[in-house]
Amino acid sequence: MSRALLAAWQVHEFAPGPHPERRDLQDGRVDRFLGALLGRCAQAASGVRRQRLRRFAERVEALADELARLDSPGLRRRAVDVRAALVREGPANAPVAECFALVREVCSRELGLRHYPVQLMGGYALLRGALAEMQTGEGKTLTAVLPAVTVALAGAPVHVITVNAYLAGRDAELLAPVYGFFGLRVGLIVPEQESAQRAAAYACEVAYCVNKDLVFDYLRDRIAQPRGSAGTQALLAGWLDGPRRRDRPTARLRGLYYAIVDEADSVLIDEARTPLIIASDVEDPHGRAFYEQALALAASLDRRLHYRLRPQERSVELSDAGRAAVAEFAAGLPGLWSIARAREELVEQGLSALHLYQLDRHYLVADDKVQIVDEYTGRVMADRSWERGLHQMIEVKEGLDLSRRRDTISRITYQRFFRRYLRLAGMTGTAIEVAPEMRAVYALDVVRIPPNRPVSRRDLGQRLFVDSDRRWAAVVERAAAMRACGRAVLIGTRSVAASEVASQRLTAAGLPHAVLNARQDAHEAEVVAAAGQSGRITVATNMAGRGTDILLSPEVRQAGGLHVVLTEFHDAARIDRQLFGRAGRQGDPGSCEAIVSLDDELFRAHVPPRLLAWLRTRTGSDGVLPARLARPLRHHVQAAAERQHSRVRRQTLEMDKRVQQSLAFAGKGE
Repeated sequence: MSRALLAAWQVHEFAPGPHPERRDLQDGRVDRFLGALLGRCAQAASGVRRQRLRRFAERVEALADELARLDSPGLRRRAVDVRAALVREGPANAPVAECFALVREVCSRELGLRHYPVQLMGGYALLRGALAEMQTGEGKTLTAVLPAVTVALAGAPVHVITVNAYLAGRDAELLAPVYGFFGLRVGLIVPEQESAQRAAAYACEVAYCVNKDLVFDYLRDRIAQPRGSAGTQALLAGWLDGPRRRDRPTARLRGLYYAIVDEADSVLIDEARTPLIIASDVEDPHGRAFYEQALALAASLDRRLHYRLRPQERSVELSDAGRAAVAEFAAGLPGLWSIARAREELVEQGLSALHLYQLDRHYLVADDKVQIVDEYTGRVMADRSWERGLHQMIEVKEGLDLSRRRDTISRITYQRFFRRYLRLAGMTGTAIEVAPEMRAVYALDVVRIPPNRPVSRRDLGQRLFVDSDRRWAAVVERAAAMRACGRAVLIGTRSVAASEVASQRLTAAGLPHAVLNARQDAHEAEVVAAAGQSGRITVATNMAGRGTDILLSPEVRQAGGLHVVLTEFHDAARIDRQLFGRAGRQGDPGSCEAIVSLDDELFRAHVPPRLLAWLRTRTGSDGVLPARLARPLRHHVQAAAERQHSRVRRQTLEMDKRVQQSLAFAGKGE
């Protein structure tokens, strides 16, 4: 890695100040105050940033005619010169602009795709360590290749991080000819890959990977190091000094230099509530009867008297009466039943299995196994399991054979991992709502990139029904009407169970459709490819093709484009906005609406039962709550959910810090 690049990256152009890894996270009150203050400052500076980005894009475009006249050998010679300039000068504007212009010309020749000026702006924002908010369909895949090539030519390893293996493989394959033109190798890291293949992929100049795989590989590298801090420093020093060092430790990753996180709000915010854990199989001497006993005891407890559930935090706590009931049950029993904390944790896991983890929402049963569903993407995580006996509790609950118990040997949060990159960048269609947290936690400023073409999507508003039966009837009616007009319809749901209910209702109405959820995710590309055809109805969970384009047929475009129906509000309004963004991409026609119900989980979790009952009496003859009540209710429940999730993320990070401090005190930390 060039010293010029290393030195330049010590200055964060869009986010000055100490890197957050070297300062403590603020407490809740201070964090909220600073978040609001930073939000106002960011708004005031956004116009200045956009002007700077536009000037840079104009500088790149000024080189277009000159490069277009060169043949391939001439372009390669220019690329060699730019590489030398980047190594010598670092990310100075002159070599960066020429590199962007070269990448643009190569993409045009190799892929038939040419960057729009707004994509040049987005690429420059990523290079400078910002989070670029680019609307759905604006071409984030092509945008990311600009800074990726630039940084790789300068000598630093680049990680392009996506939310699933399909997107990682698609992007790596699509862009391989572009990287190859510049003499850069592209690696692909996906689940179920052999260790040697992973090491070879990380050794490439640019590696496309899935967020979870990357973090788990990092944890495995840490475990493999002989000592925490010394091992990590040796790894960093070995790669900084290059192949001349003979004592370089064997590891998958080549250090954490530059990362571009696609769907950054999903990775850095939504998934940051849960730490990533590596666990090992351990002997479980208890057997099935032990878990059945604990589950039966949990089922016998009274919710009002013995325990308190926190569904949004996915936690449960026994009351004093509950602890007494567990102690009375365990009297005279051997093993863990004789240890107060162990038996209480065991029963709490049983309560979690019964009340907090739902079939077809949090997990599936396939091939006689419990398979965890990623609630943020809707995809199955076939190689994952819950720890500390929870997985076994759910297996007993579902009447399945027990798998081996797993205990934690290493863990890290997304917050702590991503803050270790020398430079972090991100892109997504929805980030402005979480800009204060991005700035406070990751030192990432959100930069809004204008769309290439004006958005012509029509918002048909929302209808909040009194119950789910009326909601589904309205969804089917709308889908039938849009199909009759020759339009394509995307129906978004929050869970596998809800997608299957929607499918049953559509089938009963005689409406042909396709379903995309965790049971069919292997066919995602085919389903998404056909979702823009005339009369096509697609039901999808949160995956909804995030990161993929629904291409409209000429007939659908003429009829009015894609119509998106949201059937349940998400905990964050930006996730709703992400789904609505599937329609009206790149100036295409389209429309969207929300058809939801007071029975939905979000309302049940954040609206008191008496208020829900009162609201049900205020609906009209059509079962719809008046807009004057529905709009503020939606804002209230989503704001409450966001506050709760933010608190959980802070607690997760604080717990991670305490664990790390304990390990450091014991001589096992980094």
